[in-house]
Amino acid sequence: MVIPFAVLVVVALAVVVLYNSLVRLRVLVDNAWADIDVQLKRRHDLIPNLVETVKGYAAHERGTLSDVVDARSKAMSAQTPDAKGDAERGLSAALGKLFALAEAYPQLRAAENFSQLQGSLAQIEEAVQSARRYYNAVVRDFNTKIAQVPWNLLAGIFGFRSREFFQVADDAERAVPSVKFN
Repeated sequence: MVIPFAVLVVVALAVVVLYNSLVRLRVLVDNAWADIDVQLKRRHDLIPNLVETVKGYAAHERGTLSDVVDARSKAMSAQTPDAKGDAERGLSAALGKLFALAEAYPQLRAAENFSQLQGSLAQIEEAVQSARRYYNAVVRDFNTKIAQVPWNLLAGIFGFRSREFFQVADDAERAVPSVKFN
């Protein structure tokens, strides 16, 4: 009678330990995604300032400016990692066009405000990349764990599902917007 009870206690403890390790990884994934959201919000908050600064120097470039504003809006409304990845690629492309305008307007490149905004954007882009790398590493660990025995048994029972990676589709889209400090 004592042996079956001891086996039951050991099995119950093993289930608790395995479950807690899955919960810990799930919380890390959620936290890493929140970090990405924070960095993307910083990026999105900076963009209106960039657009307003450029407007003063390149008023006739409305198409490029409206593309940036539209891309920012789409990026802010995206919810899933895939949707955010797509929207952020569009935003990066639009920002690249915006910074190309700086090449055509030397007085814009020399403006202190524009230079500060470029520097801020460069820092935010690096923070976004760092947050993406961390998120993808945690998702990799989580997805690996829920696919391995015995965690996969508990993952199925308790409804743990694999998470999407936050990725960029191809090398051309991996390029950070051109930010030049001249």
